[in-house]
Amino acid sequence: MGFIAFLVLGLIAGAIAKAILPGRQGGGWIVTLLLGVVGAMLGGWLGSVIFGASLEDFWSLQTWLLAIGGSIVVLLIYGLIVGRKGAAD
Repeated sequence: MGFIAFLVLGLIAGAIAKAILPGRQGGGWIVTLLLGVVGAMLGGWLGSVIFGASLEDFWSLQTWLLAIGGSIVVLLIYGLIVGRKGAAD
């Protein structure tokens, strides 16, 4: 998959992950893009390690599920980190 396609996948996966998770997560489109791309990379890596899957085909359902799942995990971790910083103030 090309670099631009990976960015698009990350942006959409991050937006879907934000829509799935309850509550308000901070960050705008830039944070969503970054978290989505990191989540897609994490999902692809975990998918290849655990299931032998990969993120090679942009239109594959497997690619999207791994990217969205990874984005949810990254968004949860981001929420825990940012939530703790906000609570300490």
